[in-house]
Amino acid sequence: MIVKLSELKPGQEGTIKEFNSHDIFLKLMEMGCVPGEKILMEQIAPLGDPVSVQVAGYHLSLRLNEADQILIELNN
Repeated sequence: MIVKLSELKPGQEGTIKEFNSHDIFLKLMEMGCVPGEKILMEQIAPLGDPVSVQVAGYHLSLRLNEADQILIELNN
């Protein structure tokens, strides 16, 4: 099942499949968000923005609009 990263709940994980926007593509790639990489939703801020994820062995905070651009295949 393919979903946006922003739709994951804390504790859910998946594999990055692709990006919705080419505008943010390079920025996300530089931060380690590359297709095929596993990603774990760690926390969501009380107001929903930003979100904290674990990817490529480190912790990363993303704005909700950035998380909306990352498509994830959920791990069962």
